[in-house]
Amino acid sequence: MPVSLHSSTGKASFDDIYDRPDPREYYARMAELDYQIPELAKPHFQRLLAEYRSATGIATPAVLDIGCSYGVNAALLRLDTTMPDLAERYRGRDGDDTAALIDRDRHLLRTHDQLPGVRFIGMDASRPALDYARAAGLLQDTVHADLESAEPTEAQRRTLAAADLVISTGCVGYITERTLLRVARAHGGKLPWMAHFVLRMFSFDPIAAHLETLGYQTERAPGCFRQRRFASADEQARVLNTLADGGIDTAGHESDGWLYAQLYLSRPKFGIATED
Repeated sequence: MPVSLHSSTGKASFDDIYDRPDPREYYARMAELDYQIPELAKPHFQRLLAEYRSATGIATPAVLDIGCSYGVNAALLRLDTTMPDLAERYRGRDGDDTAALIDRDRHLLRTHDQLPGVRFIGMDASRPALDYARAAGLLQDTVHADLESAEPTEAQRRTLAAADLVISTGCVGYITERTLLRVARAHGGKLPWMAHFVLRMFSFDPIAAHLETLGYQTERAPGCFRQRRFASADEQARVLNTLADGGIDTAGHESDGWLYAQLYLSRPKFGIATED
């Protein structure tokens, strides 16, 4: 199928699969590209949850997933599943309507939720994706907002203020420090811990510098993490050019046909724990 590219980033655009009433086409398309960053992120998010509980004594923290789409990270964490399993779960369901899929997901959560009591909040630009994830029970609350262009409304601010942990797996680069600072300031007295998987084509340093002014310390975890295969030769060429312009060596990474991300952990300067 033809692949359109974002004019500013050169990355493939998948806008057409985010406006569907359920995630069937989303998971089908992502499976074609071996999309795996949420699954690779899962153990790091689990570790961060454990560290937060240990450091704060809060047993059931609230997790805000920025760019959550159909509640993918919540599904992986709560159901202790994998991306291929999720893709298979929605494959071949052409005879089901969206309501049937929602009922099936809600039943699975009732019987297999591995994080009872942990509240998941999703923020995304796609209203249909948010609506599905909330109706299916994957998310307990949602924020449909563009915080790049405007402050949150009072209702949105109250929802964001509940977050103890903020996670993302690919939205940084489309969002900047404007969004993350507005999220961090939402509470007014508490800074949520953050974990962001950021494509290597985007620098997190400017965001880290802004977060530092609020009292954060940011570290980059070791290693790189495959996000997905390139959707086209054109996408790969444009991303390689962007990386080369930034002086980033792509050998063994993007040159081999995959987008790669790095993990950045931002926590309040008091009581910071580091990954092994």
